Amino acid sequence: MAAHRKPRRRSAGGNTARTAWTIALAGAATATGFDGTGHAEPQLTPAQVKAKVDKLYQEAEAATEKYNGAKEQADAGRQRIRNLQDQAARKTEKLNSAREALGSMAAAQYRDGGLDPALQLALSEDPDRYLDGAEFAERAGNRQASSVASVRRQLREIEQLRGAAQVELTSLKSRQAELKRHKKTITGKLDSARTLLTRLTAEEQARLDDRATRSSTGARGSLASPGSAAAQAPNARAAAAVSYAYAKLGSPYVWGATGPNAFDCSGLTQAAYREAGVSLPRTTYAQIDAGRRVSRSELRPGDLVFFYSGISHVGLYIGNGQMIHAPNPSAPVRVAPLDEMPFAGATRVA
Repeated sequence: MAAHRKPRRRSAGGNTARTAWTIALAGAATATGFDGTGHAEPQLTPAQVKAKVDKLYQEAEAATEKYNGAKEQADAGRQRIRNLQDQAARKTEKLNSAREALGSMAAAQYRDGGLDPALQLALSEDPDRYLDGAEFAERAGNRQASSVASVRRQLREIEQLRGAAQVELTSLKSRQAELKRHKKTITGKLDSARTLLTRLTAEEQARLDDRATRSSTGARGSLASPGSAAAQAPNARAAAAVSYAYAKLGSPYVWGATGPNAFDCSGLTQAAYREAGVSLPRTTYAQIDAGRRVSRSELRPGDLVFFYSGISHVGLYIGNGQMIHAPNPSAPVRVAPLDEMPFAGATRVA
């Protein structure tokens, strides 16, 4: 009788164990791919950190120029509102005098035996509507009609001024909201840059700072004296702007600042030409249209030089392929080569 072998049974537990192990491996792989600690961002080299920080500074500066433009428009709007309010106040004072004169005229007629419509005008809560009444126009004399027409005109002028002020106020509120948005963008970019820099050791940061300092010092060392650079300027105003920029070397960069002790990029060029008696717009993208465009080969000391496709940075040319500019929060006003950033154009202001 043939021996019957019992068929070999697969261990359910073994399958379960293998399945569990496979799932565990898959889970570990998933955790490695998606868990924050298992998929940490690779360590950046100091050069990569610097590149990212420089990019953040450039983006922050682009937002700064938008902030400067919105602030300039908001300031102008506030001034227009003040002017409109002053005009309305003066016209209201003049209107009150005209209404008093009509009231006196009406009082005299009332003493003579009758309530003149001009008195009703003076006492009316809605003078403009009352002036539209046919009865008043029919009963008013020539002299009174002229006075009434003047009052009517002044009322309408005041209403127009108040309407214009309200439009300006609405626009101002929009500009203020825009300022808030740009400020949030700027501070966010700068905070991100500071966070990136904390990844570097003190030695690495010092090495990057030393490299930037040596680059600036080397650029400055290749220059002529401030007097010589100013002498090569096309005119006295450009020379004065160059002299001012030299005097501000080492001043800190502060976004939104226009001097005298701190600057952003367009704030420095605006202050330099303000010292020379020339009024420049506040922003880079307005300053590039403030004078005559010149090619790079035509540059003379005092010309404004612009960078990046969005015209988000500006410096003051001082000769020998160099400029003075306010770079970013990591560096003060300093000398730098034009090739430090992508050149976008130049303008001769004076």
